[in-house]
Amino acid sequence: MDEPINRRQRMLARKSALTTERSSWIPHWREISDYQQPRAGRYFVTDRNRGDKRSNNILDNTAVFGIRTLAAGMMSGMTSPARPWFRMEIEDKDLMESAAVKTWLHESAGVLRTIFSASNTYRALHMMYEELGLFGTAASIVLPDFDNVIHHYPLTVGEYMLATNSKGVVDTLCREFQMTVGQMVEQFGLEKCSISVQNLYDRKALDTWVDVVHMIEPRRDRDVRKKDGKNKKFASIYMEPGKDNYDKFLGESGFDHFPALAPRWAVTGNDVYGSSPGMDCLGDVKQLQHQQLRKGQAIDYQVNPPLAVPVGYKEAKGSRLPGGVMYVDNVGTTGGIKSAFEVNLNLQHLNLDINDVRERIRQAYYADLFLMISSDTRSGTTATEIAQRQEEKLLMLGPVLERLQNELLSPLIDTAFRYASDAGILPPPPDELQGMELKVEFISVLAQAQRAVASQGIDRWLGTVGQLARLKSDILDKVDFDQAIDDYGDMFGVNPKLIVPDDAVSKVRAARAQAQQAAQTAASMPAAAAAVKTVGDTNLGNVSEAKDLMSSLMGYGAPSASSV
Repeated sequence: MDEPINRRQRMLARKSALTTERSSWIPHWREISDYQQPRAGRYFVTDRNRGDKRSNNILDNTAVFGIRTLAAGMMSGMTSPARPWFRMEIEDKDLMESAAVKTWLHESAGVLRTIFSASNTYRALHMMYEELGLFGTAASIVLPDFDNVIHHYPLTVGEYMLATNSKGVVDTLCREFQMTVGQMVEQFGLEKCSISVQNLYDRKALDTWVDVVHMIEPRRDRDVRKKDGKNKKFASIYMEPGKDNYDKFLGESGFDHFPALAPRWAVTGNDVYGSSPGMDCLGDVKQLQHQQLRKGQAIDYQVNPPLAVPVGYKEAKGSRLPGGVMYVDNVGTTGGIKSAFEVNLNLQHLNLDINDVRERIRQAYYADLFLMISSDTRSGTTATEIAQRQEEKLLMLGPVLERLQNELLSPLIDTAFRYASDAGILPPPPDELQGMELKVEFISVLAQAQRAVASQGIDRWLGTVGQLARLKSDILDKVDFDQAIDDYGDMFGVNPKLIVPDDAVSKVRAARAQAQQAAQTAASMPAAAAAVKTVGDTNLGNVSEAKDLMSSLMGYGAPSASSV
């Protein structure tokens, strides 16, 4: 294993390389912050509690409301705290029919949703949706927590750097930030801090801010035979970048999995950072601010224009206000106050263009999708038309949903499941699940809307089969209605407890068939008893007649030869 000084130098060199790699994105991100969300983004290590970050460049807040609508729509559509948005499954479809397996998967998913509600997960997700919509990239570090199982430490753009592996998956996060002397001593211990920090602590300067580097990356020099924190798959190392602490780290630990969530809205080629709706509409946003500025200036020129004033009015400046009286000698058509120049801008045309730009910004943030019903003022719109329009727009959002499910939601659920399992709060799994790999199925509103497009094919097929069955009823034998019910339940995220498993259905049907057979047997008993009475009344001396009667009762209708 490398010496600490070499490892420290290597990590600082990698931090410098990651900072250089990110540098070309900073100007773009800063422009987005300035024109759409001034409080978002930290572009210097000293950026904290910046009350001077105001909306000075924002004269029209259409983009501000647009990103709020997008974040709220993604939150309610993908990860709503008010309803189940995922469930757990296994690949073995036959085993999924087991009642014990379905119950365990359902209860385990319920435990995870409880963890998300009790922790700060949903607050962190909302912030990440805003970051994704604005900057195309979001990040949050998820660590185990004694009280709530997990806890998120969400980051804003500019305060972290990312790197990906050969598959384009983010596996490295580095951030440079500041901690107070008191926070450093509390988290790492006084002896791990640099001499300068120790001196500040001795002088009681606990609120002095100090630069700290945190690096999370794959550990390539680990001993796989050891299970301690310093030999886990991913390293988590804190250090001070100053020179007086060159030979040690503030803290070093590790994780079996990457502990950070780093989703991207859309990625071009091998880019590490993502593109976003905020980038797409930045030109429109800047145009809108410029138009509003010019409209305000035009209104000012018309309402309070610069004046050409005769010299005689010089001492009557205050009397030009409404109700004022000015005493001058040269009152006439040519001697009064006039506008220095005329501004006759047609505000109606400008407002039409402004509304067109606003609409483009709303479309960029999918406000027309998330506010479709409330913003549709037309009369006579049918539910079918609304559903078709919504599905059409959801298909445009589909690639983004797939990426967020893979880079944000699935890792989040996997992380929470690991920590919940370590804490021993999951129900004991049934024996059938031993060695089985679990998978996540998303059943949020947006995920179900995506599946609804596929369900329309089944609907049309069943409708066609129903029409054909009027002509030829035995065509229904081609339809497996039990499987159709299971598929519909999967598409719409129905609670598996509401769908009876196949083995239980087989038992119910067998019992029903047995009951029907018993009822038929009971119904045939009076006729059989009457037949037996007839046999009793028959003259047994006539053997051939008795044989014929018994044969008929046993199902043989042909009479005996002697009776012919």
